[in-house]
Amino acid sequence: MTAAVAKAFEDLRAHHWEMKGQRLRDLFAEDPQRFRHFSVNLDDLLLDYSKNLILPETLEKLLALARAADVEGGRDAMFDGERINATEGRAVLHTALRNRSERPVLVDGHDVMGDVREVLEAMGAFAEAVRDGAIGGATGERFTDVVNIGIGGSDLGPAMVTRALSPYGREGLRSHFVSNVDGAHLSDTLKGLDPRRTLFLVASKTFTTQETMANAHSARAWLVAALGDEAVQHHFAAISTNLEAVAHFGIAEDRIFGFWDWVGGRYSVWSAIGLPVMIAIGAERFGEFLQGGFEMDEHFRSAPLSANLPVILGLLGVWYRDVWGFSAHAVLPYDQRLERFAAYLQQLDMESNGKGVTLTGHPVAEATGPLVWGEPGTNGQHAFYQLLHQGSDVIPCDFLVAAEPQEHLGDHHALLIANCLAQSEALMRGKTAQEARAELEAAGLAPEKVEALLPHKVFPGNRPSNTLLYRRLCPRTLGRLIALYEHKVFVQGRIWGINSFDQWGVELGKQLAGELLPLVKGEAAADGRDASTVGLLQALDKLRGV
Repeated sequence: MTAAVAKAFEDLRAHHWEMKGQRLRDLFAEDPQRFRHFSVNLDDLLLDYSKNLILPETLEKLLALARAADVEGGRDAMFDGERINATEGRAVLHTALRNRSERPVLVDGHDVMGDVREVLEAMGAFAEAVRDGAIGGATGERFTDVVNIGIGGSDLGPAMVTRALSPYGREGLRSHFVSNVDGAHLSDTLKGLDPRRTLFLVASKTFTTQETMANAHSARAWLVAALGDEAVQHHFAAISTNLEAVAHFGIAEDRIFGFWDWVGGRYSVWSAIGLPVMIAIGAERFGEFLQGGFEMDEHFRSAPLSANLPVILGLLGVWYRDVWGFSAHAVLPYDQRLERFAAYLQQLDMESNGKGVTLTGHPVAEATGPLVWGEPGTNGQHAFYQLLHQGSDVIPCDFLVAAEPQEHLGDHHALLIANCLAQSEALMRGKTAQEARAELEAAGLAPEKVEALLPHKVFPGNRPSNTLLYRRLCPRTLGRLIALYEHKVFVQGRIWGINSFDQWGVELGKQLAGELLPLVKGEAAADGRDASTVGLLQALDKLRGV
């Protein structure tokens, strides 16, 4: 951590003591223009951050932190194709995948935009041919089901986006996603599918990912049992760069779609990894999705820090994680089709910024990477909102809601919006003992009953939240939202001085799983393992009657 960043954090902590006595409901009462002062738009996307524990001087101090960490310089280096993923020696250019301008994007002097457009065109031709039936199965029948086999970013991104944009799907063409190596996931997906009408997409850059390849080989066996080996070339496509392994699997060369090492897995939905999305919604709509991401990129690149949506969200997250000590963050979309959005952001945020070592190899000076979680409203209100309102931990929240629904069913959407606004207001306002007493007395309760219930009816309030409001959940809007959170993660990683684009933390478990597989299968002895592992292996053998 540089001296300038350390000084900025020191100023924020001193300011925090001034803020601890502030009440959000009082701040709103004192400033009728608080919403106007603490909200920012990107066209029809609105961020209201007025329900945060901040004053104008708080924002100034947070912006000073961003400048001390040179967030703008790091941002420019990323867009310029510099190798900011230092531990892997790679550029970070998922933004190039959605570059809708004529600007070149250089990596080691090579403009990658020609390569990006070539892959997009090949994806579009294949997707549209599947959608209109020009490409069918080995027996000539149209595909009715597309099964994407991947894991991590090769699953979470396309699965989340396809579900979110399901109103734009093609009737008679269903999407399925298999990720877990648990055989139940593949078996349950294949039940009821017709092999003659099923297309498989295998998404693995190296074509060696253990879970993905186990599922892919089992899916292949299922298909071959019904249609024979020759059918594989008609029913499989791959998103990979390992041409030799893909060819050995039996997939034709014209059904292989590649991407590059400057595309991280959790940032890859914009690439060929998004092929299942393109098949589901069509090439034109996929282009609108890319356009939305590009528009957020342009905003992040050009908007002043004080009016920059990703910068504001990132700084508020640092304010709560490091200064207030709030260790979790809830994402609460009031949009059922965003039911996988929180899970997607878990990987984006926690795999990116769940680091304890800086780029220079030193232990981090500040806490990093909050626990990210959430579920759609209103379901969450009947599950975990009790903890949000009256729990002992304060958990900042992001609410997301559309002004217009896809379906017009009576008062459904009005009720949805009312609940969303009510929850953020309730978290902010709370309910005082005086207000709770008045309610209980108005209900006619006896004095002793009032006194007994009173502590349980008080809501502390003063719990911060952001609200993201947009016109409708369309491809362009979803592109903007994903890119917004991508850049938020970048801002925070830059401030913490960590590499947000590697994921060495997932390697050890993979390595040990490879070592343990022969032991689980009874092909090797458990010599040298710890007592717990040995005991569990013995218990497994006993349960299996070995």
